[in-house]
Amino acid sequence: MTHFGPVPRALAFAAAVFSTGFAVAPAYAGPAEVALLKSYIGEWRGRGTLVGAATESVVCRLSLTQGNQDKINYSGRCTLAGTNLSVAGTIAYVDASRRYEAAMTSNATFSGIAVGQKRGGGLVFNLRERTPDEEGKEMNISSQIALNDDSMSVSFEVVYVESGDSLTAQVPFTR
Repeated sequence: MTHFGPVPRALAFAAAVFSTGFAVAPAYAGPAEVALLKSYIGEWRGRGTLVGAATESVVCRLSLTQGNQDKINYSGRCTLAGTNLSVAGTIAYVDASRRYEAAMTSNATFSGIAVGQKRGGGLVFNLRERTPDEEGKEMNISSQIALNDDSMSVSFEVVYVESGDSLTAQVPFTR
């Protein structure tokens, strides 16, 4: 049985795309970490395709702004299957953990924390979660956000545990 009506698809998409999104522990980053985070401040837009039981267009926007201390705040919205999905959160470098961390909340009742690593001149955040959708069906979420200069890419996969049905997408963003 396929569990991909417009709303479940949209909520699974929101959970996956923005689960790597950005409340984080106190951050005391050095100048290089702060400079890297600040380099991503701006308005981002993305368009991609969600593939599952059907193929649908996804249109997203994301705004990164200066937060308190050395943190970066973000808020974003995606439109999919006539549904608007929104997220908000913070990203920071946490000295105690020696890593970047991003946390988020969403209107899809999903929240999460992703760990980021510096790769080359950019940052890559990965998340793997197992969580129920709004109907209580368990799903595995794998998501990655790669930030590099003036580009960002979001890739994800959602797999429903019981049925094996899946959703995948690649959404490239530019400023």
